[in-house]
Amino acid sequence: MVSSDPSYHTVPTMAKSSTHFHRSKTSIFLSDGCLFLGGAFSALLIVGVFFSFTTPIPSNIPNLGSVTTKFTAAPAAACETSSSGPDLRLDPPDRTFYDDPEMGYTMEKKVHNWDKKREEWLKHHPSFAAGAKERIMTVTGSQPKPCKNPIGDHLLLRFFKNKVDYCRLHGYDIYYNNALLHPKMFGYWAKYPVVKAAMLAHPEAEWIYWVDSDALFTDMDFKLPLERYKDHNLVVHGWPRLIHEKRSWTGLNAGVFLIRNCQWSLDFMDVWASMGPQTPNYEKWGKTLRSTFKDKFFPESDDQTGLAYLIAIEKDKWADKIYLESEYFFEGYWEEIVTTFENVSKKYDEVEREVRELRRKHAEKVSERYGELREKFVRGGDEVVGRLKRPFITHFTGCQPCSGDHNHMYSADACWNGMLRALNFADNQVLRPHGYMHPDLGDNGVTPIPSDYPPP
Repeated sequence: MVSSDPSYHTVPTMAKSSTHFHRSKTSIFLSDGCLFLGGAFSALLIVGVFFSFTTPIPSNIPNLGSVTTKFTAAPAAACETSSSGPDLRLDPPDRTFYDDPEMGYTMEKKVHNWDKKREEWLKHHPSFAAGAKERIMTVTGSQPKPCKNPIGDHLLLRFFKNKVDYCRLHGYDIYYNNALLHPKMFGYWAKYPVVKAAMLAHPEAEWIYWVDSDALFTDMDFKLPLERYKDHNLVVHGWPRLIHEKRSWTGLNAGVFLIRNCQWSLDFMDVWASMGPQTPNYEKWGKTLRSTFKDKFFPESDDQTGLAYLIAIEKDKWADKIYLESEYFFEGYWEEIVTTFENVSKKYDEVEREVRELRRKHAEKVSERYGELREKFVRGGDEVVGRLKRPFITHFTGCQPCSGDHNHMYSADACWNGMLRALNFADNQVLRPHGYMHPDLGDNGVTPIPSDYPPP
């Protein structure tokens, strides 16, 4: 249940009945994933070269020099318009918190007046001010060593590619860490030094979005409803009743969370991390958490139960700023999801048949426009009954893709084949603007998308 690998994911899984039916389909080794990517990348280069010539060449032009003049003018105009974004070269000599010799990134180093320090930094870097309140920095990571599972490193690569794809589509920055920043904060505690360091290194970001290495985006259109969280500083997938009334450690999942880059969050993480293995009270916290949450069956103090404790027991101090999201799959339990992909895809095909505009071919850069349009027709279908909407995040809790030491509640085939299906389901949404798709989610092979897709 609890892995000794210093990996960056939440090891404890959401408690489920051991009577789940598991398919015995043979595991599929994901060794050919890079073949089609190379072809797609080559195709992109050809298309990019073709469209870089913004002025068509008439067949009867006698003077090639005039054509050259026209071609060189267009890039200059493009460069002028591109200067409206953040200025990555400007760092004024004005003193900021970075110049303070007492400033430090470690968990032991307390940070004070962070909100004011961030505000001052943004004043000195005004090009980052536009959109600052909605700027998201995605953070993820994995263990420093190679995986024990023979296909583990390949799986982690595909999980990371999925996150890069999602962030590219929505203009988010992403940071991947595979260093153990605190030698004693291992396993599921390893992510908190990474999150704190990311906060201090990215004062331009309002939100830090941690996503475990074994979680992937399976709705590439959906964007976090930040307006819903405007009065909160931490968002996790959870259910208040399970935490406050049932006292269940599975009342939330700490493998995916959105945390505001502010002083409250730094203070909260200090308290949260004080339950970790780097402290002398680690064993004591393990006993306290187990006695408070009776369904917790392992003795170690873990971050998920620790968060549930702070919400339930210290609710007057913290709970008002923590949002327990249950209206959509902020992160969804994989075993409930992976068998629904075909039905979900059929629903989306039906929508595209009715809304012809959604069938229009378009550049990947403008995919958000079509995602917003599609969302109007599928919104509200993300309930347990119906499964009409793509799950936002599918989380393979307990499958341990790197170590291979999966929870014995599941078979290895169920984990590996479920991952393959989820990865290809998500990848189909990325490949679509590039003209390809995986016709079979259980196979990495791709085919060109027919011009009349989806067929009438």
